Amino acid sequence: MSAQSWQRDERSGGASVEKFGDNVNLQPVIADPEYKFDVASIDLVQRRLKQRHVQMIAIAGTLGTGLFLGSGKALSGAGPVGALIAYALVGTVAYSSLCSIGEMTCHAPISGTFPHFAARWVDPALGFAVGWNYYYTNLNYRCYTPYLVLGQVMWAAFHLNSGEAHYFQTDHTAIYTVVISCLVILINIFGVRWFGEAEFGFALIKLSLIIGLILVGLVIDLGGAPNHQRLGFQYWKNPGVVAGAGLEPNHVGLDRFLGILSVLVQATFSFQGMELVAVAASETENPRRNIAKAVRRVFYRICIFYILGIFITGLIVPYNDPELLQSTGNAAQSPYVIAMTRAGIKVLPSIVNAGVLTSAFSASNSFLFCSSRILYGLSLRGQAPYLFAYCTSSGIPIVAIGFTGLFAFLSLMNVSSGSETVFNWLVNLTAVGGFFTWASINFTYLFFYRGLRAQGIDRKQRLHYWSALQPGLAVWGVTWCIIFILINGFEVFWSFKAAGFLTAYINIPFFCGLYAFWKFTKRTKIWKPKEMDFVTGIPTPEETESPEIPPTTFWQKVAAVLF
Repeated sequence: MSAQSWQRDERSGGASVEKFGDNVNLQPVIADPEYKFDVASIDLVQRRLKQRHVQMIAIAGTLGTGLFLGSGKALSGAGPVGALIAYALVGTVAYSSLCSIGEMTCHAPISGTFPHFAARWVDPALGFAVGWNYYYTNLNYRCYTPYLVLGQVMWAAFHLNSGEAHYFQTDHTAIYTVVISCLVILINIFGVRWFGEAEFGFALIKLSLIIGLILVGLVIDLGGAPNHQRLGFQYWKNPGVVAGAGLEPNHVGLDRFLGILSVLVQATFSFQGMELVAVAASETENPRRNIAKAVRRVFYRICIFYILGIFITGLIVPYNDPELLQSTGNAAQSPYVIAMTRAGIKVLPSIVNAGVLTSAFSASNSFLFCSSRILYGLSLRGQAPYLFAYCTSSGIPIVAIGFTGLFAFLSLMNVSSGSETVFNWLVNLTAVGGFFTWASINFTYLFFYRGLRAQGIDRKQRLHYWSALQPGLAVWGVTWCIIFILINGFEVFWSFKAAGFLTAYINIPFFCGLYAFWKFTKRTKIWKPKEMDFVTGIPTPEETESPEIPPTTFWQKVAAVLF
């Protein structure tokens, strides 16, 4: 399509495109229709997520079991200061990825999100690889989280049985797993509005839980618990601020450095999920304005909830506590529960368990939503079977949801002890998948940034959100993601095991294989800056944004600040 025909379509209400300002001298670039950038006629999802949904989804996507339970593993692996350093570093990388995807999504709030951005502004083969890698990674999480929820149920059952209240039968593991999986599938089948309301509720529970845990941790540390023992910073003195990995006992400094490296993967697992807000953009009301608000506020949430949460954890439990080393998969391994139990607090550990249960359930709910929408986006543009692009009249990609939901039942493998090892390998394989996602988002942004500049488009004028730290943030993110990918399985080189090596690094040839497959079968090319299409299939702000109604009452103003 030529620029002249693009202008005729704009006047006649044809294909949905982004408008350019009068100060732009270059004609907009229109890609060949074979790339299927304009799928408005077959993209039938509907914008039903409201501002409060998006804001709380941004929180729910980051706060979860990785913080509530994984903080204990991080503390035992690197010590209080070592864990703090690891989480702070990974937090900057997560923030860079969110800023990058935030800018691109504010320009193009459409189905397909970052895999499509990679195909649109870098190389269609990269989009194919990113999309299927992300889908595969989320499938493994989908298998894992029902079992994690089940772990909470079983832990609760143990304590209820000890109190002669037999609500759960621990020999019905398979039934509980199936029920949990079906509930998650049903929430997504009912529609995006139900998903938004569910995540809104889960996010409120998560926020209440983490704020409560931080406050309780401070009370315990300052001696306000029933045992009245003031802890202060005594655990920073004994056993110390940084733990060693145990790989180089004769070289203390090196061993402590390796201890910090060992926690980076755990920290990354805790932060993964921030991209959910971008995946939901195509089904969000006023997407540009609402996503811009969510991205701007997430930095403070990272600082408050993650950094402060890890800091408090290091004050109330020593990193060499033997209970931290237990991998129970439930709230019993949470450092907060350990500290509460030691301090003589009897009621709160059960409340924490209930909060972690909903957190794990929310994770499964979110991963099904993300996976199904990524599969739907790939299908729209011919990178997955067209069958998965089918939507109901209410805008629900029912086939993508149903197909993806079936994989949750792989968590039944844990019912058999013989299959648990294979299942754990599947879970471990997802770690590098998340690194590839972040790296691809930041890498795509660098191309996006170059393309805008080459075509004379001022992002500060055109985008509802832009970061003054770009493109430096994206470079920072790409660099550290490459480092994370390479050091992910470094421990295996001290005690080599083939299974450990494969689970740590097999994602690298898997991702490269996906890229090479699409590259050579479709003979795709890397887009040059002046060849990038920033208009086709992208709705204008007039099409997506309605006038913002300022709050008038007191409670409306409070809601505007919070959400």
